[in-house]
Amino acid sequence: MCGWCFGATSLMEQLAQQSHLELVLHPGGMMDKAQLSPDFRAHILQADQRIQRETGAEFGEAYLERVRSGQPLMLDSYFTAQAIIAARLAGKRDFDMLKAIQRAHYQQGLDVTQTEVMQQLAQAMGITPETWQNVMPQAAAKVRSDIAQTQRLMQQLGLGGFPSLAIEQNNEWYTLSPSHYYRRPQEWQAWLESLSVTA
Repeated sequence: MCGWCFGATSLMEQLAQQSHLELVLHPGGMMDKAQLSPDFRAHILQADQRIQRETGAEFGEAYLERVRSGQPLMLDSYFTAQAIIAARLAGKRDFDMLKAIQRAHYQQGLDVTQTEVMQQLAQAMGITPETWQNVMPQAAAKVRSDIAQTQRLMQQLGLGGFPSLAIEQNNEWYTLSPSHYYRRPQEWQAWLESLSVTA
């Protein structure tokens, strides 16, 4: 659960549309069942204004009201990562599940730590309840090892925050800050296309 990752979604959508590139998601595990304090809520609201200004991502009023309110608010990157892995195990694009979770949380103000909410998102993607109940335990068995693997890769590449982007090309890794291309979709597209020339 990361506001800046939500801000970078439009860039990742462009990347996902490139036939010569494969988008691979790596869960980072930023928050593990974290209850948000009033001070942290205020920080989030300030950060979200900056994210919207710099990236163009739009936060829904239902979400903003939920953060402003006094009702309990918990973020759990592990559960959302589990759902993303489960969608992949069910034969769906994990990126589609990520976007569905982001819309539910950042625009509709839904509680994506709730099992029922996540199952509704899965059904909207065409995953039957039976399949979802089969793949979620499988994903639960994988999520912590996948996050640990991501953290090792980030350390290896010198990446320290979210979102982070690394390109593997000819068995070599390159890192790139997505922030360089916020609100610059044409330049981002040109850069993505240049990768096919150098591959």
